[in-house]
Amino acid sequence: MSEDRYIRQTTLKDFGAEGQQKLKSAKVLVIGAGGLGVPVMTYLNAMGIGTLGIVDADIVSISNLHRQVLYTEKMVGLPKVVAAKNQLEAQNHETEINTYQTFLTVSNALEIISSYDVVVDATDNFPTRYLINDACVILSKPFVYGALHGFEGQVSVFNYNGGPTYRCLFPEMPNADAVPDCNENGVLGILPGIVGNLQALETIKIMTGIGDVLSGVIMMFDGLTQRFQRMKLNTIPKNKEIKTLQSSYDFDCETPIKSIESKDFQNLILNGKMELIDVRTSKEYEANHLEESKHIPLGELEERVSEINIEESVYVICQSGIRSKKAVLRLKEIFPGKEFINVAGGMNHINTYAHTN
Repeated sequence: MSEDRYIRQTTLKDFGAEGQQKLKSAKVLVIGAGGLGVPVMTYLNAMGIGTLGIVDADIVSISNLHRQVLYTEKMVGLPKVVAAKNQLEAQNHETEINTYQTFLTVSNALEIISSYDVVVDATDNFPTRYLINDACVILSKPFVYGALHGFEGQVSVFNYNGGPTYRCLFPEMPNADAVPDCNENGVLGILPGIVGNLQALETIKIMTGIGDVLSGVIMMFDGLTQRFQRMKLNTIPKNKEIKTLQSSYDFDCETPIKSIESKDFQNLILNGKMELIDVRTSKEYEANHLEESKHIPLGELEERVSEINIEESVYVICQSGIRSKKAVLRLKEIFPGKEFINVAGGMNHINTYAHTN
């Protein structure tokens, strides 16, 4: 390890060479290589973290670039884990970087997470967040939480030294219809950078023992007023007693929703006749869509239902699978008894070569 490289850190009182060595020995897993994950990975890597794991199954898209500043225009279409690893190795060759080009699932979560000291939740959906929480409780791993909504962000540390878990904040997963979607509502490019850097700072504090870790506290940031607020969070003992993962982590819905996985769906569109409804915004649809799809934005669904051919099998797709679930619930109310099928994971899970414009 170059002494000059980290001299601005090692000269810090209460950090020093001992803190730097603790970083060098640390293993941190970042789940999600998007808006939150990029600043976390970039700063941990620059500051001398020993091992960095990256979990992400997505590719770099042009709409990522306004906030995911690790990537460049030439990387559009590349898997994020590949693009991130190339950039991070160029930044600091001393870091051991492990990549997992996959979604975190019930079948792989415990195996992947078990190799790391700290998990950073840089995801953008509730199901994965609950999976991360439960796996970390089972494995006794702390995880650093970050979330975004509009111009606001939240940061906390869960499952740290007997502190609260994510389920102490949100005991049960919400219904799909109650969940905001950043693909639809947008996000200001700089906000993930602010929240992601706060997550990186909490990770450094956990690994080196400096400062006060945000355990038992939710810190909320309002970007429009530059104000921080802190809310205390109490530990609920039963939430620390999780011994096994659930069989499935998905949104709770009052009405059962039938879904199809992206791999099976892609085989289906090559061989079968269907009615495919894309409920994303016009900008999203124009940027990339399946040729077989009919565009009806979610906000226009009720007034344009007459355009849907319900004589065919009707599949509904969006960017991540959240808005399409909302659409399926609405369509089932309008057409009782008719089956509508959600495309799980949406366009994020669809391979780029599959019938796209």
